[in-house]
Amino acid sequence: MGMMQEFKSFAMRGNVIDMAVGIIIGGAFGKIVSSFVNDVIMPPIGLIVGGVDFADLAVTLKDATGDAPAVMLKYGAFIQTAVDFTIIAFAIFIAIKGVNSLKKKEEAKPAAPPAPSKEEVLLTEIRDLLKERR
Repeated sequence: MGMMQEFKSFAMRGNVIDMAVGIIIGGAFGKIVSSFVNDVIMPPIGLIVGGVDFADLAVTLKDATGDAPAVMLKYGAFIQTAVDFTIIAFAIFIAIKGVNSLKKKEEAKPAAPPAPSKEEVLLTEIRDLLKERR
């Protein structure tokens, strides 16, 4: 089997395609959450704490000299990223919790008892016939 054929069989497996779709949707979800945090959550929080724009919060470690840019520790961007992460982690937690509860419901349903074997049916008939004879 050639390398291209092996790659094709690998790439066309259901799990790989499902994973690719999940990664694409996850990336889009990450962008939505980032926009939500940057544009909806952080501005009111910044307003509450005194009109601070978190994206601008930074400590200058070394001033710019000539062509070299300033060296800055941008802790405001870190705070926004941490809030992004917290929202994404919570959303994933809720999704996994929902999936797990569905799995538990499926597992909780008792399976139908198996049909009796031919021997059991035959023995039951014999028992019933013997009871009738008495």
